[in-house]
Amino acid sequence: MNQPRMQKAQKDMLFYVSRFATVFSILMYVSYIPQIIDNLGGSKGNPLQPLCAALNSSLWVTYGLLKHKKDWPVIIANLPGIVLGILTFLTAL
Repeated sequence: MNQPRMQKAQKDMLFYVSRFATVFSILMYVSYIPQIIDNLGGSKGNPLQPLCAALNSSLWVTYGLLKHKKDWPVIIANLPGIVLGILTFLTAL
């Protein structure tokens, strides 16, 4: 395979991996919803992990926004982590 075809294949693979990772990152944060429901139902979980997740997500979103060319997969993947992490943290208190 010649060099330009290899570079295109590598770019294509990177594109699909980034999209796949974005979807799974969102699913990871959506998985907080059952914990939020349990927290509201009186079965409180530990608030430390979702707080750390919210802070981590905030840093990644900031990173994605501050790049010269915005890193939209990183931003989109971590936005739910901010909202759901904070919500999970607050309901666990």
